[in-house]
This record gives sequence, C-alpha cells and structure tokens, in this order.
Amino acid sequence: MANLSHPSEFVLLGFSFLGELQLLLHGPFLVLYLLAFMGNAIIVVTVIADTRLHTPMYFFLGNFSLLEILVTMTTVPRMLSDLLAPHKVISFLGCMVQFYFYFSLGSTSFLILSDMALDRFVAICHPLHYGTLMSRAVCARLAGAAWAAPFLAMVPTVLSRAHLNYCHGNVLNHFFCDNVPLLQLSCSDTSLLEFWDFVMSLAFVLSSFLVTLISYGYIVSTVLRMPSASSRQKAFSTCGSHLTLVFIGYSSTIFLYVRPGKAHSVEVNKTVALVTSILTPFLNPFILTFRNETVKVVLRGQMQRLKGLHRAP
Repeated sequence: MANLSHPSEFVLLGFSFLGELQLLLHGPFLVLYLLAFMGNAIIVVTVIADTRLHTPMYFFLGNFSLLEILVTMTTVPRMLSDLLAPHKVISFLGCMVQFYFYFSLGSTSFLILSDMALDRFVAICHPLHYGTLMSRAVCARLAGAAWAAPFLAMVPTVLSRAHLNYCHGNVLNHFFCDNVPLLQLSCSDTSLLEFWDFVMSLAFVLSSFLVTLISYGYIVSTVLRMPSASSRQKAFSTCGSHLTLVFIGYSSTIFLYVRPGKAHSVEVNKTVALVTSILTPFLNPFILTFRNETVKVVLRGQMQRLKGLHRAP
C-alpha cells in the first residue's frame, strides 16, 4: 500500500474466520451459483425464443432474470475464487467498479419489480385498456428508465467513494466491496455521503416498494369484487410469484441498506448479503415458474422438442 490515504488494493476478509473450513464452502456455493445462472438463463432464453411469452409480464420477467445473472456475476465468481486463495485482494479500481455495478444492477432490479407490479395492476384493474396502456413502446420506456436511472445516479456515489481518505487500513470485512465496510475504513467526514446513500435508498428501493404496495392495494380491492371464485383465484395466482420476489428482495435490501449510518453489524450484513447473492437467485427461477402454468407449458414443450431432436436420426 503505497499511500495510506488511497490504498492501491483492498484485502477482502470474506470467510477467513472459518480458516480451512472455508474450502468446504466452495463446492456447495459453486453448485448453487451454476444452478442459479442456468435457471435464470433458461428463463431469459425462453422468453426471447417463444412468441407465447412476448407479453409485457414476461418481458419484465426476462429483464429481472437477466439482472439476477448480472448481479451475481459481480460478486459470486470473485468470492468463489477467494475461498480457494490464500491472499484475497482486489485492486482499488476493481473495488470501485464492483461497487458501481453491484448497486446499479441491484437498484435496477427493484425498479423492474415495480414495473411488474404496474403491469399486473393494469392487467387486473384496467383490462380493457391493457393493450394501450402497456404497449411495447410503453414497456420499453419503463424498462429503459429502470436500467438508465440507477446507472446514472450511481456515478456520483462511486466517485465519492474513490475520493475518500482511507486512513484506517485496507482490510474490508466482507466478501465484496460493500458500502458499510468501505465507510468504516474512511476517516473522512462521511455524514453527507450517508445522507446521500439514504436518499438513494429512498429513490430506488422505498419508492419502488411504495409503487408496488399501492398497485397491489388496488389489485386486491379489484379482485375481491370479482363475482366468481375462479376469476379471483386466477388473478391471485398470476401475482403470487411476483409477491414472493417482492417480499424476499425488499425485506433483505431494506435490512441491509435502507438505514442511515455506518455502525451496523458487518457480520450480520455479510450473512444476509450471502443469502441474497447465492440462495435467492437460485430460488427465483423456481418461484417464477412454480405457479405459472404458461411458463411450465412452454418449458415442457421445449423439453419435448429437444428430446425429439435427440431421437431423430
């Protein structure tokens, strides 16, 4: 470290407290990561390839699965390699790049979730105007804004981290360049940065959660007024998987990041971040397809088609 105020690299502690036991984590984590990657990739490819899924709901679902792939790619491969490495270091530039993409992609995921809630709101509460209100152009603009806004807003955030005075060493008690461990290494006045982080959380996480909450408030009110039980069951079934994703995503992220200040338990944050980085992306493909008959029918059709091609001479 040539300059204590601006380290050339950071040491990632990761799971070093486990000693040689961390080698045992590599196998299970690698399997979960590969399954998560394949599961979400199958959803993305299926949505693109099958015309039956060329609807707003599956357009946003494909975007969400793509984001799950990209978010995990920013942290998990590095963590897996560090589990086997005696020296777990990341360059200062690499740390800033990882920070930028992790939080940009993560924020985009929540905006896509709110887009999915808006889609269900229009489909259930305003079915006669669904084709107009959720046209391809509207969906493209919603998705484009969800991708562009966080990537633009995160630029000043990452630049502020790059200009902090890191005088408390260069050891990050985490498996990636997370916000709280970085702030804990700085001896600069970070009160303004912490306030900015809180504003960003409000802008992307809590605002999208509020949109989702209001949308489902109207959805529940509309569904309960439906005359037939079968109509109510069908309406709720189309929202079940999305609500599960909303609960898992928002509960963990609000716990981790929507809290001003840096005096948080890093060990607890590390555990929750591990779950959201590996286990949640692994479960999401099952959540998205478990109660979705259309996706299951399409996947079964694709499987039968592949079997037919395999048996053909």
